Amino acid sequence: MSEIFTPGQAGSEADTNPYKRDLIEAGIPEEMHEWLSSHGPGRLVVKLGIRFLEMSPDRLVATMPVEGNEQVAGILHGGAHLVLAETLGSFGAGMHAGPGRHAVGIEIGATHHRSVSSGLVTGTATAVHLGNTLTTHEVVMTDEQGRRLSTARITNMIRETR
Repeated sequence: MSEIFTPGQAGSEADTNPYKRDLIEAGIPEEMHEWLSSHGPGRLVVKLGIRFLEMSPDRLVATMPVEGNEQVAGILHGGAHLVLAETLGSFGAGMHAGPGRHAVGIEIGATHHRSVSSGLVTGTATAVHLGNTLTTHEVVMTDEQGRRLSTARITNMIRETR
């Protein structure tokens, strides 16, 4: 699963997956639908409007709208930054873990550099470490002008699925 994909290039899928629409709207490639068939992309991914553009264990890119994800002051909520970072890092770790294993987040932290009040935020996760039991990704969130909004780091533990 280490190839980078382009959304919308997959073939058709049987209509047995109850999360098919959510997976398609989130930009998840069809070859990953079976892996996510028991829980979809996650309800928070759907709720926040996260859409994947690239997915591999080494690099993941996704966008998230600011609209609907603001805090009371009208800027993107800091927690939304962390949700995007954890989503990217966890998907990368899960892809790295492979069949029969899964990833669980054990640490996340972020520094917020600047605010944004409209448009799309892009998160780019880059693997720092892809080990047998731990993965770490750095996630940089930018605005539509390419300005860095926040930098996060997420570490996941790889576990055997019971």
